[in-house]
Amino acid sequence: MYKKSDIGLIGLAVMGENLALNMERNGFKVSVYNRPHIGGENPTDRFMNDRGKNKNFEAFTEILEFVASLESPRKIMMMIRAGKPVDMVIEQLLPLLEPGDIVIDGGNSNYEDTERRELELREKGVFFVGTGISGGEEGALNGPSIMPGGAEEAWPHIKPIFQKIAAKAEDGEPCCTWIGKGGAGHFVKMVHNGIEYGDMQLIAEAYGLMKSLYNMSNDKMSEVFTHWNKGKLDSYLVEITAHILNHRTINGTFLLDEILDTAGQKGTGKWSVISSLEFGVPLNLICTAVYERNISALKDLRLEAAAAYIREHRDHKVSEERIQEMHDSLYASKLVSYAQGFQLLTEASAAKGWNLDLAAIARIWRGGCIIRSVFLNRISDAYVNNPLLRHLLLDEYFKSEIINALPAWKNTVAEAAKSTLPAPAFSSALNYFYSLSSERLSANMLQAQRDYFGAHTFERIDKPRGEFFHENWTGIGGDTKSTNYNV
Repeated sequence: MYKKSDIGLIGLAVMGENLALNMERNGFKVSVYNRPHIGGENPTDRFMNDRGKNKNFEAFTEILEFVASLESPRKIMMMIRAGKPVDMVIEQLLPLLEPGDIVIDGGNSNYEDTERRELELREKGVFFVGTGISGGEEGALNGPSIMPGGAEEAWPHIKPIFQKIAAKAEDGEPCCTWIGKGGAGHFVKMVHNGIEYGDMQLIAEAYGLMKSLYNMSNDKMSEVFTHWNKGKLDSYLVEITAHILNHRTINGTFLLDEILDTAGQKGTGKWSVISSLEFGVPLNLICTAVYERNISALKDLRLEAAAAYIREHRDHKVSEERIQEMHDSLYASKLVSYAQGFQLLTEASAAKGWNLDLAAIARIWRGGCIIRSVFLNRISDAYVNNPLLRHLLLDEYFKSEIINALPAWKNTVAEAAKSTLPAPAFSSALNYFYSLSSERLSANMLQAQRDYFGAHTFERIDKPRGEFFHENWTGIGGDTKSTNYNV
């Protein structure tokens, strides 16, 4: 008897192909579809003749037949480029769908697009789910972290599939849970990627300082990162850094040394920074990481500036003490990256009414995803112990970790500056911590300046919050005040 497919997948590029294989390996029948490419090999034929051969797939080159092959309610997952292509595919699908069918966007879409699509499809009786997926090619195949959000009516139908194919944490818990309504799933994935930007920049700076400040060899640095990956810094990114450092070409040279120092980006880091401005959350370190990718791309300009400003580096002799200082600096800075990300989640959740479970989010990031780290268990514990925790660095455990790492952290940033070497993310993280933990900042001067030239008013330390004053600083100004508001 003919059995219809459990789920359909559109888009057979790297992530789509590997997710389809993951679903099939876990016992699900999968229909696959990819629009034919003009003048080239049909991606569907390529997949079925190669990795999909003799497996429980049904392949289609016509979208009508693809939709008809699916068990009701139809579950269709798109793994395609974010933006207009998603809307175009939805337009193709809608005339073929019935009320109760489910459309899933597994790409890196902007959460505001997801919120719009969820409302538009709901009006037509179709449930839309914006799903963040992290883990890259390996994760898609063997188990990613999955962050679904949108129409909660869809969750009972997709939960058995998603939790079966998701990565499993060490305690066996699937790295997938329902995130929330609207664009919550894609927002959480966006913040995940923002933390990822910060994490990667910090590791790159640690590598750069060890190489330029301590003149360490690639093999020695690989040993250090391997050792770090057995302790507090145990994480996917530290693990792969150790592998990257000692990877050699067929000629015996280190491949890393032959890679041009210009980094690309696809937009989620930028969106995180934009969202942080909209929600009024300081995302200093992650913002620095985004801008450092931008400045890395200015290779020709950097070469010109390097020739104009000759710097003499102060080399230091490497020692176990120096390596431990670098470890502690990286650890403390990474904690700041995660703390900033979780504060953005906190504020966005309150503003959007998402009621995000921050402890659960930390748990589903423990496996499969790019930022999986051993201290995510501690982050989860912090929010379990205090669901109203205002900031991760106010948790007693992380407070003690920061205090212990602070001397090394300060020394690393100072030595980098004195040795004319860049460490912008380390420095940004440290200064964020100093600003956050300062009882009094110099912002009173900023507010005085604003009132002086624009009558923007100010609050007083001897009056209740929310009461605003204006001073006639020059003696010739008027009493009219500018409207007071915060962006």
